[in-house]
Amino acid sequence: MIDHTGVSARDFQRSKAFYTRALAPIGYVLLVEVPAEKTGHGDAAGFGVPPKPDFWVGAGVPNVPPIHVAFRVESRAEVNAFHAAAIAAGGRDNGPPGIRAHYHPHYYGAFVLDPDGHNIEVVCHAAL
Repeated sequence: MIDHTGVSARDFQRSKAFYTRALAPIGYVLLVEVPAEKTGHGDAAGFGVPPKPDFWVGAGVPNVPPIHVAFRVESRAEVNAFHAAAIAAGGRDNGPPGIRAHYHPHYYGAFVLDPDGHNIEVVCHAAL
């Protein structure tokens, strides 16, 4: 079981703002910030569904190649809302909300590139 994951961001403040807006529709909020003095390398922001952060954004050199992170939700409406919020927050469309039947008949996902080009997905596996 994965406990947490994250990405490195070239512009920490920009990425923190992006994720604050993009992940809000799926119930993720900024739960904790850790300054560089504590991490030993760069500022970090932990996002999650309260009370635990499970997605971290850290200041630094972005991962190369960019990585893919997928968040699972319970409804297609949440997928749609994520995509709209992420685009409004400055993300770049990398696949609009829709069925991806090549994964399975009910795989409904949306993909957005974050400010550093990381492929961020929100997916619903429910039939409706």
